[in-house]
Amino acid sequence: MKPLYYIPFFVIFVSRYLLVICQNVPSPRSQQTSTLVGTRLYFFGGAIPLSVSNEVWYLDLSSSFNVSTPPWHSDVVMTVRYSFGTSCLSPIDNSTIFLIGGRTWIANTNFYSNTSSVYQFNSKTSQWTTPTINTFNSSFASRNEIQAVIDNNGKIFIFGGTNYISLTSTPIFDFYNDINTLDITTMTWSTQTQSQSALPNTAYTATLLPNGLIVYIGGRNGSNSDTNIAQIQVFDTKLYTWSTKSASGSTIASRLHHSAVLTQDGNIIIYGGSTHDSSGSFTYVFSDIAVLNTNSWVWSVPRVSGTSAPPLTQHSAELYKNYMILAFGATSPSIIYTNNIYILDIQNYTWVTTFNIPTTTNQAKQTQSNGNSSTDQANNNSSNLYIGIGIGMGIVILAVVLFVIGFFIYKNRHKQEIIATPGTSKDDHIRETHISTIYTPGIPPPAKYELTPTYGVPVPGNNYHGS
Repeated sequence: MKPLYYIPFFVIFVSRYLLVICQNVPSPRSQQTSTLVGTRLYFFGGAIPLSVSNEVWYLDLSSSFNVSTPPWHSDVVMTVRYSFGTSCLSPIDNSTIFLIGGRTWIANTNFYSNTSSVYQFNSKTSQWTTPTINTFNSSFASRNEIQAVIDNNGKIFIFGGTNYISLTSTPIFDFYNDINTLDITTMTWSTQTQSQSALPNTAYTATLLPNGLIVYIGGRNGSNSDTNIAQIQVFDTKLYTWSTKSASGSTIASRLHHSAVLTQDGNIIIYGGSTHDSSGSFTYVFSDIAVLNTNSWVWSVPRVSGTSAPPLTQHSAELYKNYMILAFGATSPSIIYTNNIYILDIQNYTWVTTFNIPTTTNQAKQTQSNGNSSTDQANNNSSNLYIGIGIGMGIVILAVVLFVIGFFIYKNRHKQEIIATPGTSKDDHIRETHISTIYTPGIPPPAKYELTPTYGVPVPGNNYHGS
């Protein structure tokens, strides 16, 4: 009977597993890219256990939720598997997302795909297209570990990056210090080769300020060492010139694969990141928050309350209203994939467990949300269907297992009612309890036959009757 005691635990595990699957939850991952569109926070691709994903997921930020059960929705998958790329939203229509660079693989294979370095996703229709780019820079074809920014005129800026070759090549990576731009209004590409004053860099964060300056923080330079986070490279998108800002204030450790968001008052908040060895494997993951004032170029470390997020690297971060939302990423050199989200309220630097809808609404974001209202309703109905299917399957499995348990218990008790006495074999009792009564034609059957065991002594309180 002991194995029966493990069955309820098995039922609970299977039911929870099926419910998670049917609730539409993304698998753990890292190295994905993300973009905020209205009230949808999109995530594209990412490295998953033993593979790279081509999935598209988004968080629905139109209603409140608990961070332990975020409202995930899946969308149309990408045509390639994708990691270490970058994405940005078109300011022209506020619905088209451009994915640029990255490591791409042909779907369902282990072969690299270098057919395109730009993919276009329409978030209103969930359609993927590959745009035709004029005067494309062929050396950018395999560029990855980059972060793009886009200005209000629709010009995308991408700095540096690497082109991963292979683990058996020397060097494993090439590092770049050029500025590549894509004008999405004309689909024209251009490349500006930089002077030696702009060091090659990769795995940095790029933040575009309202005055047209792009602030590059952290990363790894051409000598394969961490970029000094106190020496900040700045690119002027109006003059196409570089400068270096020496940041003072708190001492912040250099890092790469961290995240950064820009607040309305001009501060850049960074979180996490990691240090790496010469092969590219990370050796330490950070869990700190640091704030850069871009008016005074001073670093500070705020006092944070609430249950802190874990160390994170190769994760995503986006700012929605007063919430800095972190998602996915690696937490240590041994735990390199997660699927959790964490939310920091930047108004008081508090980690929160509940996402509440801000009381103020941005009109542009509201328009975008209304434009997707029918799609949102369909996705919500689909999610409710999945949840219902998961609960139903769990109930069916539980009923079947309980029936099996009851059957075994019944059989076990039935066997225990027959107790052999000295001189009587178990088979004798079994045989006697199954003796059939034979009736002779023309003679009415007796109302009851008493059967006394042939062998042994009858057990007190037990009578054996034929049927």
